Amino acid sequence: MAGGRKKFVVGSFSDEKVLFPAVKNVRKAGYKIHDVYTPFPIHGLDHALGIRETSIHTAGFIYGTLGTATALGFISWIFTKSWPLNIGGKPHFALPAWIPITFELTVLFSAIGMTLTFCYLCTLAPFVKKHHFSLKATDDKFVMAIECTPNTSEAELQGFLNSAGAEDINVQEAETGWWIGRYDTEQKLYRDEVGF
Repeated sequence: MAGGRKKFVVGSFSDEKVLFPAVKNVRKAGYKIHDVYTPFPIHGLDHALGIRETSIHTAGFIYGTLGTATALGFISWIFTKSWPLNIGGKPHFALPAWIPITFELTVLFSAIGMTLTFCYLCTLAPFVKKHHFSLKATDDKFVMAIECTPNTSEAELQGFLNSAGAEDINVQEAETGWWIGRYDTEQKLYRDEVGF
């Protein structure tokens, strides 16, 4: 699945104290921030970007409930219908004896479900190619990528980022969705262009 090629104006910042006001000013001016890439987690950046709180805990509850229902349904079917056994005179529907495996399946479904949901939402998977707006985002730079819309002037946006304190500003075209590919050729060309 590909999201299509889009144009982005990318600005690099060397200090998070400059980045925060820049994010607020860019949002206030009405520009669409695609994402901000940082070398380490920054407390409060998600709120500054206007990103709502994640619902992954709700997904975890749903997956856990599914695990509980699967365990209880499967065990009760085995011991009451498919293969009922008389174990020490216990009733066939011996719920207290099933609690450990029910707990384990609840945790297993919840953990695997949340992991897969997180990977899907963040488009993380083996062989999925992602565009790197700046290779220094994993080193010492804070990188803001702003999507160019039909109403956006690239030159005006570059000037706006420059006045906001961005040190290195460039325009890039990139895929935004899922797609399969290899980094070799395109990433090498990108490195040669930007000089990293």
